[in-house]
Amino acid sequence: MNHHNRIAIGGPLLVLAAAVLWGTTGTAQAFAPEGATPLSVGTVRLVIGGLALVFLVQARGKLTDIRSYPPRPTILAAVGIAAYQLCFFAGVSRTGVAVGTIVGIGSAPIMAGLLEWLVYGERPGRRWLLATTFALLGCILLVVAGSRLDIDPLGIVLALGAGFSYAVYTMASKAILPGRSPDAVMAVIFALGAIILLPTLFFASHRWILEPVGLIVALHLGLVTVALAYILFGRGLVTVPVSTTVTLTLAEPLTAAVLGILVLGEKLSPLAAIGAGFILFGLVVLTQGYRADQKKRSSRHYSSTSM
Repeated sequence: MNHHNRIAIGGPLLVLAAAVLWGTTGTAQAFAPEGATPLSVGTVRLVIGGLALVFLVQARGKLTDIRSYPPRPTILAAVGIAAYQLCFFAGVSRTGVAVGTIVGIGSAPIMAGLLEWLVYGERPGRRWLLATTFALLGCILLVVAGSRLDIDPLGIVLALGAGFSYAVYTMASKAILPGRSPDAVMAVIFALGAIILLPTLFFASHRWILEPVGLIVALHLGLVTVALAYILFGRGLVTVPVSTTVTLTLAEPLTAAVLGILVLGEKLSPLAAIGAGFILFGLVVLTQGYRADQKKRSSRHYSSTSM
């Protein structure tokens, strides 16, 4: 396997690894002490993660030429990731974890595909449509199997806002990446996002962080599900299209479901098992299709340079 193919295959795997780490968020929150509200958890997660990213990138000497960052995409990405935290956790608090998570995460691929089409004129292919359809059906089955659907209209709107915000963040980030270190780009975006959310700390209790278990939860959420996960995500985003990237992140609810069974003792009904299988099938279709597309591009490039 040559270097080009390793890079082609590595991109989706990096995104999947990031999604798996994000999938631990719900389980970690389940261990948080009382008083850990969704708003305070989301803000603390972004602040700790943003600081960690800045520290790591600065220590490696990669946090340079910040003034050269394009203002509009940088601000859009920061606002997008900050808005995602607010919309997602607020939506979850109104609709419940299952519905809020699936609507928020599940709507992101559709939003990303449409935005990519409208902004860049890149129409998502049939494979993306097939994979996304199966993954979304799987998400719906997980919701139906896991909870009664008590729909809160405002909660649904907030969750959809989270999906849109995440798609905007992903697209804006991809516009900043060319010619820059992915780690540095993630650090700048999350530092700005953390600054945007800092005022919310005055409106939400964060005393739970002072407890030993609360501190462990906060560090896991910030260092693992933000700093490490988004370094992997940023590097994967360099070579993977936006619509494909966001669909790959549907591995997050699948991971959350598995951890719920293994760690929290939740039971997996037959319907939920089918839903998890659909998500897995969609991800396999997408990653295999991406690999095939890269091989075609590689062969075309080889033939053109051999002439």
